[in-house]
Amino acid sequence: MLAAKYYPASLPTDQRPCLVFLHGLLGDGQDWQTVLPYFTDWSCLTVDLAGHGESQSLTVAGFDELNQQLSATLRHYNIQRYILIGYSLGGRTAMYHTCFSHVDGLVGLVIEGGNCGLISQKLRDERLVHDKRWADKFRHQPLARVLDQWYRQPVFANLSEHSRQQLILRRSANNGAAVAAMLESTSLGQQPYLPEQLNQIIKQRNLPFCYLCGEQDAKFQQIALENHFPLRIVAAAGHNAHTANPQGFAEQLLNFLKEC
Repeated sequence: MLAAKYYPASLPTDQRPCLVFLHGLLGDGQDWQTVLPYFTDWSCLTVDLAGHGESQSLTVAGFDELNQQLSATLRHYNIQRYILIGYSLGGRTAMYHTCFSHVDGLVGLVIEGGNCGLISQKLRDERLVHDKRWADKFRHQPLARVLDQWYRQPVFANLSEHSRQQLILRRSANNGAAVAAMLESTSLGQQPYLPEQLNQIIKQRNLPFCYLCGEQDAKFQQIALENHFPLRIVAAAGHNAHTANPQGFAEQLLNFLKEC
């Protein structure tokens, strides 16, 4: 079971589903603290994925095992109706859960900048090599140095130097070897290509679904458009929209929840 923190609704009700928040690589459940105050009318669960936060000692062999850990955590907290809200790695975990868990309790899906997979085996093999290089850095180099390199990748190009340094400081509590293991086991090279199956399940179950992107995150906006995902834009934000603009992120999520 994964470490998690449960926040009961301010006015308990059986009618509203629980909001389950899944963070990205290098993060933990605390990443959602700036957006949780907007959702006190819902019960919320923030989860630490394997290799992160208070789940740092846990490992997974791949997405199937990670999904089993997530399901066990939901059962432990007796969460029977829930909406998954996942960022980056958390988004990929949420999409995998939607495609392969076949549960009735999932009543909504929100993906923030999550990659739905690579279309060819060639691309997956190339990504495995790419992620192994990063994993070797996390294992063998000083963490602060690797984090500085990580947050200079093109997907984080919109970060200011101050924001980058704040992220490096915050992520320095990670264990390099644990991050490396998780990066390898949940690489995009290990992930199935999910768009067709995901869209089919969304349609069959009439499952409320939205895909959130920062307005400066052109790469993931393109992913949403190519796969016909219902895109919503968070203003004044790049890839990590809920950190860059918590209020804008919350407004988009609240609008989605009104339609569920």
